[in-house]
Amino acid sequence: MSHQDLFSLTGRVALVTGANTGLGQGITVALAQAGADIVAVCRSRPDETEHQVRALGRKFHTISADLERSMEAPAIVTRAIDLAGHVDILVNNAGIIRRNDALSFTEEEWDSALNVNLKTPFFLAQACAQAMLRAGRKGKIINIASMLSFQGGIRTASYTASKSGLAGLTRLLANEWAARGINVNAIAPGYFETNNTSALRADEARNRDILARIPAGRWGRPSDLAGAAIFLASDASDYVHGTILAVDGGWLAR
Repeated sequence: MSHQDLFSLTGRVALVTGANTGLGQGITVALAQAGADIVAVCRSRPDETEHQVRALGRKFHTISADLERSMEAPAIVTRAIDLAGHVDILVNNAGIIRRNDALSFTEEEWDSALNVNLKTPFFLAQACAQAMLRAGRKGKIINIASMLSFQGGIRTASYTASKSGLAGLTRLLANEWAARGINVNAIAPGYFETNNTSALRADEARNRDILARIPAGRWGRPSDLAGAAIFLASDASDYVHGTILAVDGGWLAR
């Protein structure tokens, strides 16, 4: 197999949650550039993402879903297979963050983040793995972790808990499914220019402090995840299981 073929996703279908903006959009377009057709799971219409994917000559399907409702996971995977024929790659990207002092954190703020960031990703991974095994196909599952999978953070109790849990879940699923032809890994983005970080970037002091710790000297852009996403979705990572790949401009190295 040539190096080019090793990273090719031609003929594969990627199911990506939260594909309409930010990191999800960057990952989706990257997978399409490598040859994958896309099934996007979003609350709102991913029109811009769809335009970019179709411009690459790839197929694009949309499923509207509320990912706070984990019971929808099996139906999402069934619908994706109905639309695209099969699912080879799952990217659990959709996530939400709730900011509040731990002394004031509410149950709603806790539950909403845990549901979207941890509970639903597990049941989507389960449903995809079941479908892959039934079809006799190998598969790639990529969870989107966080710097707060390694660190505590401030005022983000439910986000930190969910992303720490997702890192552990990635390892557990890798242990159970590696021998069955399903790779489970995660990408841990550093500080990226997305809607979730707009408040941090708008805070002059916080923005300055964050940039001072990033050896690369800048915030990440969604396109910076392209290489990691293609690698973990392709044959190039066939012997990679349970890893959490930090794409952080060197943040953790400091």
